[in-house]
Amino acid sequence: MTPDELQAVGRWMSAHVPGYSGPLSATKFATGQSNPTYRLNAASGAYVLRRKPPGKLLKSAHAVDREFRVQKALWDTDVPVPKVLALCEDESVIGSMFYIMDHVSGRSFPDPTMPDAVPGERADILSEMALTLAAIHEVDLEATGLAEYGPPGNYYARQLDRWAQQWEASKTVDLPDMERLIGWLRANLPEDDGQRTLVHGDYRIDNLLFASEGSRVTAVLDWELSTIGHPYADLAAVLMQWKLPPGEEGRGLAGIDRSELGLPSDEAFVATYCEARGIGPIDGLSYYVAFAFFRMGAILEGVKRRALDGNASNPESGLRLGAWVPRFAALGLRSAEER
Repeated sequence: MTPDELQAVGRWMSAHVPGYSGPLSATKFATGQSNPTYRLNAASGAYVLRRKPPGKLLKSAHAVDREFRVQKALWDTDVPVPKVLALCEDESVIGSMFYIMDHVSGRSFPDPTMPDAVPGERADILSEMALTLAAIHEVDLEATGLAEYGPPGNYYARQLDRWAQQWEASKTVDLPDMERLIGWLRANLPEDDGQRTLVHGDYRIDNLLFASEGSRVTAVLDWELSTIGHPYADLAAVLMQWKLPPGEEGRGLAGIDRSELGLPSDEAFVATYCEARGIGPIDGLSYYVAFAFFRMGAILEGVKRRALDGNASNPESGLRLGAWVPRFAALGLRSAEER
């Protein structure tokens, strides 16, 4: 954020954020490929600013206004979210839409193996992760005003069309595995079972904050891709992440001895989630996981495209993430074979 932008934000906050007082300073978070995110320090306390990136953007992407709306709706529910304070839709202030929310303290675990935790703690943390996901999917859409937050109809049909279009709009190379995966997903689209819940859209452990002591989730972050849809999309996204290799880039659990680390199996995690929601075993999860690989591959190709076009939040990281797209396509096809 430039000095001029910071001054403009300070002036805007003085007029729109109750209790705000400067001076204001900003530090950019290293995470957050899609929407640049800053910690703001002021005399009145700590805040977080999320903004759309500059430059030409894909249609419907970087929806910080949707993030603001859903977090505001969830403030008095069982889903822990930061308190949002103000949304600026006037792009003339700093060149793009942004919103301000309270800063929430907590532990972040970018690596699902949680190397600094102990086995019992790891199990408790992932149990809370499952319970929080169930709470998201049990949100009363009418009571929160979110009933129209997403269009009606078959969620997977809608999402498949959307992300196939995004793939075509952002792809930098031809990738036969991705085309085969899209074809398989279309051919094996499950019938609409009528489930319609709030969906986070990018649910994984590094988008959660946990209490400094204990396993309580203090905040669910990054709601840009949230909508009303099918709850198994979020569940499958967790399982997809764990099928990736461990380490800073993959951040998965493939090849890890989970029992030694005190980490639950996929089956145990799903069982905790199902018990919390009061539902029975889930059939056909492999389709949902295959779709999750496709969708994330399309997202990462968009990140790569923005890096190449010069308007990524972190261009170097964007190119590294984009290099994973062929792996996501291949793993999606592997999940399809497990059906």
